[in-house]
Amino acid sequence: MPHCNKKMLSFFLTTKCNLCCVYCYNAKEREHVNEKTIPLDIAEAAVDWYFSNNESRHIRFYGPGEPTQEFDKMRLITEYAKSHPARGNQVTVEIQTNGVFVDFVKEWILDNVNIVWMSFDGMKDIQNANRPLNEAYRDIFEGKTSAEILEDNVKWLIENTGRRNLMVGARVTITDANICRQKEMVDYFCSLGIRYVWTNPVFYEVGQIPVCDDERKKREYSFDLSLYVDNYIGAYRYAQGKGMFWGSFLTINFDGESAYHCRSCTPLQAPHITPDGYISACDMVVLGEMPYHMSPFICGKWDEGKREFIFDYEKIRNLESRKSTEIKHCQNCTAKLHCGGYCLGETVNETGRLDGQNPVKCTAVRKLYHILGACEPYPYLHP
Repeated sequence: MPHCNKKMLSFFLTTKCNLCCVYCYNAKEREHVNEKTIPLDIAEAAVDWYFSNNESRHIRFYGPGEPTQEFDKMRLITEYAKSHPARGNQVTVEIQTNGVFVDFVKEWILDNVNIVWMSFDGMKDIQNANRPLNEAYRDIFEGKTSAEILEDNVKWLIENTGRRNLMVGARVTITDANICRQKEMVDYFCSLGIRYVWTNPVFYEVGQIPVCDDERKKREYSFDLSLYVDNYIGAYRYAQGKGMFWGSFLTINFDGESAYHCRSCTPLQAPHITPDGYISACDMVVLGEMPYHMSPFICGKWDEGKREFIFDYEKIRNLESRKSTEIKHCQNCTAKLHCGGYCLGETVNETGRLDGQNPVKCTAVRKLYHILGACEPYPYLHP
């Protein structure tokens, strides 16, 4: 089904992180703020509001830092949701994590989480180069690298799943380091027991101005999307032969038709609660106080005095109106109902406009759709 059908309540739990990823899209943003974590009362109020206004009972933990760094907060939010009188017994839990956590965390995940997406860039040489451990955490993990810790945790969770309703998959950032090693990564993940993988081409970090106005950022960015597509197609078919799913962010809507690209266009059905008490429509907009050119995605805020969320319905209407059936440059595209105008977060970050366009990505999506075509519903939607 189209990605916008993934209805859920997301918690951007904390800005704390135990890795120093070389391509982190929000690291500089986090450097300019004090560490922040969602207050428990705001998180519980979000559960109350969401469960009163939506049928979905799916909750999700995500960045901007590493959610397991606030393990107790994550545990308490999960307990509150699962014990909620409004069908809390139907709650399912998803987490996107860097996988670098201690034993009591993985034991809790085993028994309380249903979908675990490990941010995992492949073989140890790539993982350690792209996602090195923060030196402040080296003693906690007895000098191990992020790759060693992550690999151990992945294997332990998969080996101990038993009859639990738990899926452990990988969410891979593709950079110059692994763009041509995708088949090799298929074999590597298969050897660990991972059967579901989503790959994402590295994208521009979020700054204070859109990329179109940032000459330095444009000069420093280097990624051959055409090379990625060619290698992805080979890896996709190779993975099929091994009984694995090898997905791409460029194909997240190939399993259904929709004029929307993703949940950014349906913010009331898939809100993201930020550490500073705002409601964001997009994974790329993780703090609400100073969103700069990404402000179209900040569509609500917790009002401490009124003890309720206040929504900006004009922004919500603008997001809901962003459809490939209405965007001029999408009108003659054969993939417009299997793309939805491409990622809205990347589009606004790059162009500063809700109706902006990245022609290189349009070409890549059309090529993939021409070669791979529409498909059956994905077993697990992109995180």
